[in-house]
Amino acid sequence: MGSESERPTPLPQLRLDELLDELQSRLDAARGARDRVHSLLEAVLAVGRDLELSQALRHIVEAAVTLVDARYGALGVIGEDQRLSRFIPVGVPEEQVRRIGALPSGHGILGELIRHPEPLRLAELSDHPSSYGFPPGHPPMHSFLGVPIRIRDRVFGNLYLTEKRGGGEFDAEDEAVLSTLAVAAGVTIENARLYARARLRERWLAASAEVTNSLLSGSAEHEVLDLLVTRASEIAGADLAVVALPVHGSDELEVRIAVGKGERDHRGLVLPLQGSFMGAAALTDGLVVSPDVRTDPRITTGPPRWEGLGPAVAVPIGTADLGVRGVLMLARTAGSPLFEADESAPLQGFAGQAAVAMELAAHRRDSEQVALLQERDRIARDLHDLAIQRLFATGMTLQGATRFIDHPEAADRVLRAIDDLDETARTIRSTIFGLRTRESGPASVGLRAAVVGVVDRAAAVLGFAPALRMSGLLDVTVPKPMADEAVAVLQEALSNAARHARAGAVEVTVEAGDQLTLTVCDDGVGLPDGGRRSGLANLAERAAALGGEFRAGTRAGGGTELVWQVPLSG
Repeated sequence: MGSESERPTPLPQLRLDELLDELQSRLDAARGARDRVHSLLEAVLAVGRDLELSQALRHIVEAAVTLVDARYGALGVIGEDQRLSRFIPVGVPEEQVRRIGALPSGHGILGELIRHPEPLRLAELSDHPSSYGFPPGHPPMHSFLGVPIRIRDRVFGNLYLTEKRGGGEFDAEDEAVLSTLAVAAGVTIENARLYARARLRERWLAASAEVTNSLLSGSAEHEVLDLLVTRASEIAGADLAVVALPVHGSDELEVRIAVGKGERDHRGLVLPLQGSFMGAAALTDGLVVSPDVRTDPRITTGPPRWEGLGPAVAVPIGTADLGVRGVLMLARTAGSPLFEADESAPLQGFAGQAAVAMELAAHRRDSEQVALLQERDRIARDLHDLAIQRLFATGMTLQGATRFIDHPEAADRVLRAIDDLDETARTIRSTIFGLRTRESGPASVGLRAAVVGVVDRAAAVLGFAPALRMSGLLDVTVPKPMADEAVAVLQEALSNAARHARAGAVEVTVEAGDQLTLTVCDDGVGLPDGGRRSGLANLAERAAALGGEFRAGTRAGGGTELVWQVPLSG
């Protein structure tokens, strides 16, 4: 017979131990579930406090990684083209992300969730038919859990989690927790987008008011266009901003301002409406958006100029009543987020407001022109009725006095003074004629005003204002055909400086004496070795046709000097 200590444990005691173990296991599970619910609630509250969208997105991924105990996580935002427009990874060091290269755009497993927005749980990523491996430098990943983030009925993006810690796989509870977080994330993202939209609208309104105030306060057009480009680029986060204005009497647009990446490739370009991206906006009179401007099918003409750029948007500066007064284009570097509807819609309103302000400024300039013409008429009348009459009377008095002068030298001096008075009277009559002349063409407002206009427009293309000096009776002694030629020559010379010189300063001098002399100097790279630029031959031909000459050479201190000279007397 064995001892008491060797007797078997009674059956009721065994059952009690099993029940206690089971109870402990359930208590542990309940405690774990409680802790997980608390963690989920804390995560929901944490992401719900974010109002800045990019910050909210990152916090959502970080919370998801913690909740399901994953090594890696990411959030992919689906763009208008049903590809990933933004990808926020967590768990992979930044240096490793740079080595991997371009972020995914929505192929493979990531694309599977875009095409079928339902929770997806995999024990092994490589076993799925849509999987086709990872790029070099990518960390190994096996287990996978993905859920969509919905905003009402629209899928905003997807949460992707990989590599369950401990080597296991994600379970149904992980899926339920992540799906719950995705619902809260959808609410958070919608609130952040509404907040961002309100702030964006506020910034566009402030920019519109600034542009309007600048125009109506009398700022030059190129200064206002500079402001328009600066504000639009800042608010939209663009890497290149371009403004093109219609070329009078043609179906073309001239790029007046280009700022940002590749700006030199755009400045001064003249583009047709048909076959250009900005032309498409002008023709449709509405917003034109491209996911990749380098391959946009609407661009069929013009030199290559889109290197390194990607998403782009163009909007006409105009309204239905005013028509198109110009086109504003914004572009981002390749791989950047697309221009979404939330960003593009206020841009169209901003451009419309700018067009209204430009129209009001044009009316103001017309009123000022009328006032200027009235003042010129008054000056002409005063010169005719007062100055010339007094000069004539003085001349008659001196002429009558010569018979009382006995000294020959004194009489000769008085006669020369009479001749000077006659010449002065003739000059004043020519001035009166110039003040009262009403003609069409570049010289219609006088050569002085036409030259100022050309220099002002060139400032927008050059990026700075050229220095200008004028002397002589430009509006009186220069015939209209010659004035038209001089304006055309100045336009060509400044265009050459903008395209080829790479100058930081340009000086323009216009002088009228026995000859009309137009000089354009810059501090740029100078003329190319081996001869003139082909574009300068046109300037020489214009001078020769008027019996003048044209010279182009390199300045002593560097840069180029162009001299266009034609005689004013027969």
